[in-house]
Amino acid sequence: MLQELRVTQTGVQILFAFLLTLAFTPRFPSLDTMQRATYVTTLLLSVLAAMLFTAPAALHRRLFQQGAKPQLVTVSSHLAQLGMAVLALALAGSVLLVVDVAVGRVGGIVAGAGTLVVCLGLWALVPDMMRRRTGRNPED
Repeated sequence: MLQELRVTQTGVQILFAFLLTLAFTPRFPSLDTMQRATYVTTLLLSVLAAMLFTAPAALHRRLFQQGAKPQLVTVSSHLAQLGMAVLALALAGSVLLVVDVAVGRVGGIVAGAGTLVVCLGLWALVPDMMRRRTGRNPED
C-alpha cells in the first residue's frame, strides 16, 4: 500500500506546486470572485490530500514493530480512500478553474463535473463492481 501512496502523493505534490505558482502569475489579479474561491478551495484540497496520503507513512514509522499492524493497515486504507476522494475534488476544482478561465464558466463547470464523475467511476465504482463479481476485495 505504501508504494501506491507514493505514486498518488507525487501527483498531489505536483498539483499543489502548480496551484502555488498560479497566485504569482500576471493574470491572477484578473480572476473573478468565483475563480478565486475555486482556486483557494482547490489549493486547500490538494494540501489536505497530501496530508492524508502522507499520514500512513508517518503512522507506520511511529508504530513500526509495536504489534499494531492490523490496525495500521485498516487506518491507512481508510486514510488512502479519503485521500483519493479529496484528490478527486482537487482535480475537479483544478479543471473547473482552468477551463473557466480558458473558455467560460459553463464549460468549466461541465469539465469539472465530468472530471469528478470519471474519478469517482474509476476509483470507486470500478473497484466495487470488481468486488461484487469476484466476491473479493480488489485490494487483496
